[in-house]
Amino acid sequence: MPAPYSQDLRERVIGFIALGGSARAAAGRFNVSVSSAIRWARRWRTEGHARPRAMGGDRRCRLSEHSAKVLQMVARQPDLTLKEIRSALAAWGITVGLSTVHRFLRAYNVTLKKRPCTRPSRTARMSPRPDACSSVASPLSTPIA
Repeated sequence: MPAPYSQDLRERVIGFIALGGSARAAAGRFNVSVSSAIRWARRWRTEGHARPRAMGGDRRCRLSEHSAKVLQMVARQPDLTLKEIRSALAAWGITVGLSTVHRFLRAYNVTLKKRPCTRPSRTARMSPRPDACSSVASPLSTPIA
């Protein structure tokens, strides 16, 4: 994620605009985008400063208030999948995404490792069963004269 422009640069752009220069001219002179110069000047006029705003989104956990329910459910049935946990939460009226459930469980060090059902390995023994005799030809494979 890119870092915000320095406060010094913001102040120089605003100072240039305050002395009568246009935002477009300030952007060209200080090598910033025109939209940034306009936003900084607007924020300086309305709020009295042009400090950068907080970066990043909402990082609070949606399941923190329901943690006891979720952890009890996983303790009762430790082989639940993320989708099953999410659907159980939806039945309680709690709508969250799969990644939210995953991040919640990871924060509490609860691991749910699932292996899908797969067919037998091709490197496994492929010989016939011991009771089937391969030396005697079956009636269907005997040539008819």
